[in-house]
Amino acid sequence: MSTPTDPVVRYGDTPEVERPIGRSIMRGLMNRCPACGNGKLFRAFLKPVDHCAACGEAMHHQRSDDLPPYIVILVLGHVVVGGYMLTDMTFVLPVWVHLAIWAPVTVITALASIQPIKGGVIGLQWALRMHGFGGESDSPDDYDLPRRPD
Repeated sequence: MSTPTDPVVRYGDTPEVERPIGRSIMRGLMNRCPACGNGKLFRAFLKPVDHCAACGEAMHHQRSDDLPPYIVILVLGHVVVGGYMLTDMTFVLPVWVHLAIWAPVTVITALASIQPIKGGVIGLQWALRMHGFGGESDSPDDYDLPRRPD
């Protein structure tokens, strides 16, 4: 049985500050720095800042390349197709009306959701210490490949 006065035992070289995943993702979703929650995360629509203006955390090495668009396509595709199918079952409308309704809904929702989702992915990377957020280099290790016997 442990008590609150028991010392916390950590194994490894240095004790590291905790980075809660949920809090980091939520700060990213709100387009705020995942480290402090105060600084802006983006300087342009999808271009992250190099360093947080509030705490100085480096953001230039983040690599949220393909995951945010994939998440937007996955979620939005299910919502739009489901909405289209429900509308089509309820109302008998010509195809051009469906296009007039669902094409703008799809484009506007995708544009509105890509920046918060990218911020959430950056927050996840920061919390998991991925791609340079842990202080170590993200370059691949050099090693010799084993040779095949001839």
